[in-house]
Amino acid sequence: MKDRLFSDKLFLNKLTKLALPIAFQSLMLACVAAADAVMLGSIEQNSMSAVSLATQIQFMQNMVLMAIVAATLSLGSQYWGKNDKKTLDIIFCMSLRVSVLTSVLFFVGCVFFPRILMTVFTNEPALIEIGIKYLRIAGFSYLMTGVSQCYLSMMKVSEHASMSAKISTGAVLLNIVLNGIFIYGFSMGAEGAALATLISRTAEILACVAVSYGKTYIHPSLKGLITFNKLLIKDYYRIMLPVLGASLLWGVGFTSYSAFMGHLGTDAAAANSVSAVVRDLICCLCDGLAAGGGILVGNELGAGDLQRGKLYGDRVAKLAFIIGGVSSALMFLVTPVVLKTVRLTDRAREYLLQMLLVMAIYIIGRAVNSVIINGIFAAGGDTAFDLYSLAVFMWCVAVPLAALGTFVFHWPIWVVYSCTCLDEVGKIPWVIAHYKKYKWVKDLTRNNTEIKQA
Repeated sequence: MKDRLFSDKLFLNKLTKLALPIAFQSLMLACVAAADAVMLGSIEQNSMSAVSLATQIQFMQNMVLMAIVAATLSLGSQYWGKNDKKTLDIIFCMSLRVSVLTSVLFFVGCVFFPRILMTVFTNEPALIEIGIKYLRIAGFSYLMTGVSQCYLSMMKVSEHASMSAKISTGAVLLNIVLNGIFIYGFSMGAEGAALATLISRTAEILACVAVSYGKTYIHPSLKGLITFNKLLIKDYYRIMLPVLGASLLWGVGFTSYSAFMGHLGTDAAAANSVSAVVRDLICCLCDGLAAGGGILVGNELGAGDLQRGKLYGDRVAKLAFIIGGVSSALMFLVTPVVLKTVRLTDRAREYLLQMLLVMAIYIIGRAVNSVIINGIFAAGGDTAFDLYSLAVFMWCVAVPLAALGTFVFHWPIWVVYSCTCLDEVGKIPWVIAHYKKYKWVKDLTRNNTEIKQA
């Protein structure tokens, strides 16, 4: 089959309908963090830094939810390609059960043990106290995050990515408006940001449940919630557990980077907080391509057309490099704007400039690896590779070097920050080599007879 990447209108149309809404959804979610940073930063630098550190807890929760969503998207996209909606309902219900358990654990930690959690990220008393106030309110929103993510991921799988984006956008806009009201109008600071998050998450989950009862949507059945199909559970966890392991390795590693910056002083923590927001905003393009491309590839694999699935994977991989280059250029362009917009001390501003320049290189690797590993590999159930690559490049290279630079050798801030970015750039050749083995070209679906007998 001859490759016609930019002339195949059917492929581009399908990919656009999936990737753009998801990318926009990611952008809207990143805008919440940006709004928190800008609004809190305009009031007090410490509030911005403390909230950024406190939200690392939610970041860790998102790592677990990422595994749940990945398994849902991987199996869900293939069964949707096979047009098997009954099995899709069972998968939906499995994801809900796991996500509820996860959300309860993070809720308990944030509401009842916030001080312990904050001391992991910083030894600055001022930041710890602000973070505690934030977590005690925001922790309630973590109860709902997992459930809403399951609903939104099911909408993406079942060709309702645009509705998923609309719901997320509405929740984000509500969050930003409430941020302004509580932070500026009522002078609530970090607590206002937490309350805005709680209200917007509540609205989001209510919208998800209401929409799921639409005629062409998938909603969890009572039977599915109490049904435990051993065969599908086995398939689900075969995909989810390696992703969970990789997500936790990546999440703990990334959280440790924030902790390193927190221990390097308030200026370094503030600069890192802003750079993280910018990173998330710029990475929306590759996140959209990863999710949308993965669903598209999964649809073809589940339908049994492995050759077309392979072709679509090749095309999405090529687009990953293009998006990486565009993202890098965009990072250079927005750097002067960011430096003029955010209120920081002179030293923090200097650190931020250095971080953004390093990130312009890092983001190329982030784009390529996210799309190929989280999108294409996951579409075919090849999820163990990410676990191995993170164990080697992040935990044997990036984390040890950053830790030594922070606590032993006392390297300059930009050098420590560069160490935290080594893993994404360094593993590109390994990722490409594994991709070329085409182990991800697999049909993961079961026939109805197997499922009923399980």
